[in-house]
Amino acid sequence: MTVDYDVSRRAPMESEDVPLADLAGLPAATVLDAEDSDTAESYELPGADLSDEELVVRVVPKQPDEFTCGVCFLVHHRSRLARGHTSASVCTDCA
Repeated sequence: MTVDYDVSRRAPMESEDVPLADLAGLPAATVLDAEDSDTAESYELPGADLSDEELVVRVVPKQPDEFTCGVCFLVHHRSRLARGHTSASVCTDCA
């Protein structure tokens, strides 16, 4: 279908302004969260007794291509080293 772009266009449809009082009478859309993953068992409460829980984490020593940021004290890969800081090793997030 060809379109003649020289023909005057129709005025765009104006949105109908509906007063807020009229909208209050309309039924509201109901949104249900049907995910079962967010159950009460998945939440950790502050102050909960976790003394019988065992935490096992494998700690890897700092590698030769890593550095410790002098500001946030996190270990980063050398690609995250900010250029221009001569006094201390600083990561790009802290620079």
